[in-house]
Amino acid sequence: MDMLKYALKPVNRNHVKVYGRGLRISGKDSKILCSEISGKQLAKAKALLERLVSKQQNIEGKYYTKASGEILELLKSAENNAEFKGLDPERLIVSASVHQGFRFMRPRRFKRRREQRKVTNVQVILQQR
Repeated sequence: MDMLKYALKPVNRNHVKVYGRGLRISGKDSKILCSEISGKQLAKAKALLERLVSKQQNIEGKYYTKASGEILELLKSAENNAEFKGLDPERLIVSASVHQGFRFMRPRRFKRRREQRKVTNVQVILQQR
C-alpha cells in the first residue's frame, strides 16, 4: 500500500490525521465546507456541521447536507482518535482540505454507458495548540 500524501505536515507531534478516500460527495461543496471549518476549534466546527445537517443554518443559501454529513463523520472519527491518543479535545484546531478522487464508469446503463462518476478525497488534521 502506498503512503497517503497529506497537504499539511504538522510540526509538533500533538496531532491526529484522518483521510476519507473515495467519498461520493461533491468536490465543490466539500471545498466550501472545508474552507469554512478550517482554523476553527473542534467543538465549533462540529456544531456548524450538525446545524447544516439538521437544516437549522445555511451557508450562502445552501445546506450541503450530504457533504456536511460525511465530513462530520470524519471529524467524529478524528476526535475519537485524539481522545485515544490522550489529546485535550478543547484545544484541538481543525485543518481540512479536499482533493480530487478517481473516476469510475457508471454501471449497466446502455444509453448512459459513457458517463463517469467522480469521487472526492477529504483529509482532516486536528492539531493541539
